[in-house]
Amino acid sequence: MLKSYKNAEQETEAYSECHTRSAQRVLKALLANGGVFIKMGQHIASLVVLPVEWTSTMKVLQDKCEPTQYEALEALFLSDMGEPISEIFDDFDPEPIGVASLAQVHIGRHKASGKTVAVKHPHLAEFCDVDMEMVDATLGWIKYWFPDFEFTWLGEEMRTNLPKEMDFVHEANNAARTKVEFACVRTSLYIPEVVLATKRVLIMEYIKGGRVDDLKYLSACDIDRNKVAVELSRIFNQMVFVNGWFHADPHPGNLLIRPKVAGSKSPYNFEIVLLDHGLYFDMESKLRVNYSKLWLSLMAPASESTISDRRKLAELVGNIGPDLYPVFEAALTGRVALEGSWDEQNDVSFQRASSLIDMVPQTEEEKDAIRAAVMQKEGVLLSVFDVLRRIPRRVLMVLKLNDLTRSLDHALKTTHSNVRIFLVTAKYCSAGLLSLSLLTDYFSCWWRYQRAYLELSMVESLMDLQAYYKRQKAWFYGLWRRGLRGAHDASFGLPYSFNSDNSIVQHQH
Repeated sequence: MLKSYKNAEQETEAYSECHTRSAQRVLKALLANGGVFIKMGQHIASLVVLPVEWTSTMKVLQDKCEPTQYEALEALFLSDMGEPISEIFDDFDPEPIGVASLAQVHIGRHKASGKTVAVKHPHLAEFCDVDMEMVDATLGWIKYWFPDFEFTWLGEEMRTNLPKEMDFVHEANNAARTKVEFACVRTSLYIPEVVLATKRVLIMEYIKGGRVDDLKYLSACDIDRNKVAVELSRIFNQMVFVNGWFHADPHPGNLLIRPKVAGSKSPYNFEIVLLDHGLYFDMESKLRVNYSKLWLSLMAPASESTISDRRKLAELVGNIGPDLYPVFEAALTGRVALEGSWDEQNDVSFQRASSLIDMVPQTEEEKDAIRAAVMQKEGVLLSVFDVLRRIPRRVLMVLKLNDLTRSLDHALKTTHSNVRIFLVTAKYCSAGLLSLSLLTDYFSCWWRYQRAYLELSMVESLMDLQAYYKRQKAWFYGLWRRGLRGAHDASFGLPYSFNSDNSIVQHQH
């Protein structure tokens, strides 16, 4: 910026306003073009290492898609199914219950099976090839005029993944494989049954439920939000560290929660329903081993050897050298950096944690430090773009999973420690390393796993007790303020919750 400012606060505010203006202009252009451009904006919203002004602005794209006209839908069914909609369904609601960038979903009653079903079909698919050419051209011009802000990798990724996401036979196969992967796992995960799948039409079981972060729905169904947050972390960590095959488009719109039904294998009184199985990635064994070791090193107290291991493993996992390591670590943990991550250790007003285990709740000072570093510190924003270019696509998708579990833990207003879900990750890292160990190393690895598992379980139990105490404290406070109704609402985060210092704050609705 050419303008000078009286102090750092004014400069930070000016940078933030500049980012917001730019993001809103891009958002307007993406909405005007629709289709694939909406998908690109959704992807930008998931890149946690970008300034928050960009990610928060782009998140509205989840709900900004226009539905396909019913006439076009009727023509699609005649072309692909050989029959009109009226011959396939006894009842079909022309108003979609969900409209995404590439597909939309209707409710109907399937004649052949007699079941109430969700019917998914492409949304504006005929323009995808043209849109992709426009995306490539746009990103190419950005690279030409602003070489440091290269996003051509985003276009390449979309061109690779879009055909998979728009092939519903491929999606049905992914859903079937996920069922097999979790067949022997005691979990609350539920995959809707596929009734019929063609390339452009997917008919599947209709599930009625609520968003996983809907506190009012959880309260009405007597579902413990702490258990929901932990279970979400377990499901996705099972995919990454044990199965080596994971859902790569995680956001709250692809997740439902419902009370446990008869015959369910869920260990809780709820089921988590995973929707939209169009995009999965595999994690080959070597990458899983190194990624597991990296997470465990982040859980270990900082020492000269631990800090060295973190940097070496980051290079193996993310193709990230020492100069970019702090940015990569921040993307992994969602925090500014651990002790020893930056060369400058005295440039912040807060104490850095030694490991993920001893992280305190994020303070406003830390949030301000992250924003100031990304927007003002020389070269940091360019380092962010450099990290995005270097990271293997699979690892970038795993970072999206990390962000999902962290953001849902926050949205659910959980009463457990902010590092509770990190402990879940550590346990699955240990389990993954055990499952991938050679026979000659199996027994020594088994012993390390058992010891680590026991230690982590003890810490988990302590955190769960603390969470229970905070929930009971809210219950009694709600009872005092509003009687039994208030006690119930307060214990479910409505309308009372706790600040990081355990003081009670009332939320306005």
